[in-house]
Amino acid sequence: MKISLEGKVAVVTGASRGIGLSIAKTFLENGAKVAMVARKPETLAKAKASLGALAENAETFAVHVGKEGAAAEIVKRTIERFGRIDVLVNNAATNPHFGPTVTADEKVFDKTFEINARAYFLLAREVAVHMVDQGIKGSLVFVSSTQGLLGSPLMGVYGMTKAAVLSLMKTLAVELGPSGIRANAIAPGLVETKFASALTQNDDIARRWTERAPLRRWGHPDEVAGAALYLASDAASYVTGTTLVVDGGYCVAAG
Repeated sequence: MKISLEGKVAVVTGASRGIGLSIAKTFLENGAKVAMVARKPETLAKAKASLGALAENAETFAVHVGKEGAAAEIVKRTIERFGRIDVLVNNAATNPHFGPTVTADEKVFDKTFEINARAYFLLAREVAVHMVDQGIKGSLVFVSSTQGLLGSPLMGVYGMTKAAVLSLMKTLAVELGPSGIRANAIAPGLVETKFASALTQNDDIARRWTERAPLRRWGHPDEVAGAALYLASDAASYVTGTTLVVDGGYCVAAG
């Protein structure tokens, strides 16, 4: 089966760099029209410029996913531009605290859950309502993390949000399945991005990761994008409620 997104419209959050930008580009390369969502208009403009001719089928929306009304705004603007939504990739995330979990204060906790969990729920809800109303057999893809599967030393609050995302995904898979809507998650391990630079640029953490992961390296954004493409496409039409771990085998070795 050829994997294709021809005729489909996707929303990708956190699309101005890293994993989100790679997912948006991969979707465009495979025939989708893509609404690229991120907080800063200047980084979105730079991201769109990097797409070359692919940018013809992309639209950028500078929206802070954590603000009130953001989900409704994203859905409304995407439908105005492209007419429908077939795929949602909830990817935008934050991690304002890197250190022992007991040193994280309430503001850090609230901010991390606001972006990484609450915003995922609100946008998934808004998109799901649209899909059900329009009879669209769509795909919801949640970017979680191996930090949501394992203990998360130094990233405890972040790990909690990523575990919450997996719970949300599983529940939506059960509730929306009868409408033909699939919900799945990706759990990336260590991936070389600006977001993960606190890990990849820490010699001790990087060494421990690469020594334990069977592939003996960390990943790259395009490798996560391939997983998103599969889950978004009809090639995964009988796949729902699952978590695709993209970590070079780290979780297997750690377990």
